[in-house]
Amino acid sequence: MANKRDTLWMLLGVLALLALWELGSILLASDLLLPSPRKTLLALFKLMSTRGFMQALGMSLFRILLSMAVAIPLSLIVGIPAALHWRIRAFMRPLFLVIAATPVLSIILIAFIWFGQERTPIFSAFLMMFPILTSNIMAGIQSADPKLREVLDLYKLSEFKKLRYLYIPSLLPYLLAGLHSALSLCWKVVVAAEVIVQPRYGLGTGMQMAKAQLETTELLAWTTATVLMAALTESIFLMYKGKVHDR
Repeated sequence: MANKRDTLWMLLGVLALLALWELGSILLASDLLLPSPRKTLLALFKLMSTRGFMQALGMSLFRILLSMAVAIPLSLIVGIPAALHWRIRAFMRPLFLVIAATPVLSIILIAFIWFGQERTPIFSAFLMMFPILTSNIMAGIQSADPKLREVLDLYKLSEFKKLRYLYIPSLLPYLLAGLHSALSLCWKVVVAAEVIVQPRYGLGTGMQMAKAQLETTELLAWTTATVLMAALTESIFLMYKGKVHDR
């Protein structure tokens, strides 16, 4: 019942946003400034029928998945020992502070010098995700039941068994929460990097080309496609997360 109620109010929120969009389009009376939702949707359908759009969509999604595939194991490799040993935790803190304080734009521009057009979005997204996932993994390890930890110490179980039976079950909910937070950030960083460095294929590249040609309707169509894909991937992740919690 609660899920149906949430869905209903979410749909009402979407309709309210579309109504505001339509109202703004009418008031401005210029497709160059703000085209209507209908024109944007038609432009999106037109884009979806092209091969270039599907290649751009596929490459952006590939970059996001690849950055996550690199970030998750490295975060586990760093986060688990950092949670268990204060020296490692203190050693890693300056790196996390530097990443947190550095503007995303600076990271993208520096990465462009190092890695070129194609790899910059991947590295930038990885660097943004890594501290989030590592911090969540550390929090999950440190939240492990101290009484259970004492029992495992009492029976002198190996570090591997402690990791399997105590730490991994403890960190898993935190890791999933970190992935949820990092997923939306990952979409923003990847697309922003594509806008700036313009790899051959990418949603951000399409946005930049539309902007250069003053095609506002097409720009909004690319943006709508990005929002829909981000929402779709988040929905799939939440479904998977729900199944993990049900086990």
